[in-house]
Amino acid sequence: MRTADSIMTPPLSADEAAHSEALAAHIAAQVRAGGGWLSFERFMALALYAPGLGYYSAGSIKIGAGGDFVTAPQLSDLFSRCVAAQCAEVLADGGEILEFGAGTGRMAAAVLTELAARGCLPQRYAILEVSADLAQRQRRCIDALPATLAERVVWLERLPERPVQGVILANEVLDALPCRRFVLEAGAPRELGVALEGTRLVERAAPADAALTEEWARLSAELPAPLADGYVSEICLQAGPWVASAADALQRGMMLLFDYGLPRAHYYHPQRVAGTLRCHYKHRVHDDPYVNLGVQDMTAWVDFTRIAESAVAAGLDVAGFATQAAFLLGTGIERLVAEAGDALEHARRAGEARRLLLPGEMGEAFKVMALTRQCDAPLPGFALQDLRASL
Repeated sequence: MRTADSIMTPPLSADEAAHSEALAAHIAAQVRAGGGWLSFERFMALALYAPGLGYYSAGSIKIGAGGDFVTAPQLSDLFSRCVAAQCAEVLADGGEILEFGAGTGRMAAAVLTELAARGCLPQRYAILEVSADLAQRQRRCIDALPATLAERVVWLERLPERPVQGVILANEVLDALPCRRFVLEAGAPRELGVALEGTRLVERAAPADAALTEEWARLSAELPAPLADGYVSEICLQAGPWVASAADALQRGMMLLFDYGLPRAHYYHPQRVAGTLRCHYKHRVHDDPYVNLGVQDMTAWVDFTRIAESAVAAGLDVAGFATQAAFLLGTGIERLVAEAGDALEHARRAGEARRLLLPGEMGEAFKVMALTRQCDAPLPGFALQDLRASL
C-alpha cells in the first residue's frame, strides 16, 4: 500500500531534479508532436514507463523504507504466507505460479518458503516484470533462498507461450495501468490531458473521443443518480485488455488480484468529486501528477466491477471478492501470529497484522478478487466474506 505521512513532499536531490527535468522535456516534445495536447492516459504511460526515464523504467529504489511506498508483502511475510495458504489449495494436484510485477521479490520468496513447508511446491515460479531494476532486486532476493527453491524461479519478458495450470498472482499491478481522466460538463465528459504553458506542463480539458464518450454513457447509466458538473474521475480502458491477456495465460486454476479499489457504484460516488488518482514520493502522497516526474509513483484505484466484467467476457468465473482483512483472516493470519516462538516475536507479528487488517490501514481499502477457470479448489480466503453482490 502507498501510505501517506503528509501532503508535503521532500525536495528532490540534484540527480532527481535533473532526471525529472529530462522526462518533462521528453513529455513536452510529445505534447508538441501531438499538436499541443496529450491525453492523460498517454502522459501517465510516459511518466511511468518511458524507456530510461519513466518511474518504472529508470533505476531507483521504489519499494520499502528507502523508497516511495510500502506494499503488503514488504510490510510483513504474514501477507505472503496467507497468499501461499490459498495457493496451496489450488496446487494440491501440482501446477505452477505466474506473478505479474513481483516488486522486490519478497512475496515470491515467502510464498515459496511457505509452500515448501506445506509440501506443495509449484513446478516453477515465473515472474513477469517490466522494470529492469526491480527484476535485479528480485534476483538478489531469490538468490538468498535455498537452491531447491531458487532454482524453480524464472523471469519472463512476455506472457508464457504455454498457458499456466495453477495460480496467477498480481499484487498492486492494476492500479498502475495508465487511465483516462475526465471532467463532467453539462452531464457529458470532457477528457483531461496535458498541454504546455511556455515550457510548463499544465492540465487541459479537450473534447472526449468516441471511446470515452460511449464508455461513460454506459457506466453512468448504471449509477443511482447523475453526477454533478465539475466531477472528476478516471476510467481505465486498459484494464479489460489486461484481464483478457492474463486470462489467455491461464489454462486451468486461479488468478488472485490484490489492489486498492471499489465496486463501480462506490468508485463513482457523488462525494468522490476529485477522483482517485494519487502520487507517491518518499512515503508522502499528493494529487499533483505534474511534479516530480519520473521519481514519483502514480496510481488510480481499481474499478473492480470492470475487472469482473472483463473476466466474465474472457471466460473466467468470479469466484471470490473480499476485503484484504477478510482474506487474511480466512487464510489463517491469526494462527500465524499465535505461532510466534516468543513474546517479542508475537508482538512484532501482532503489530504487522494490525497494519494489514485494520480499516484505517490496509484492511478495508485493499480488495482481493479470485478469478478461476476449471477450478473447484477450496477458497478459504473468501470463506468469511462475499462481496460479489456489490459488483
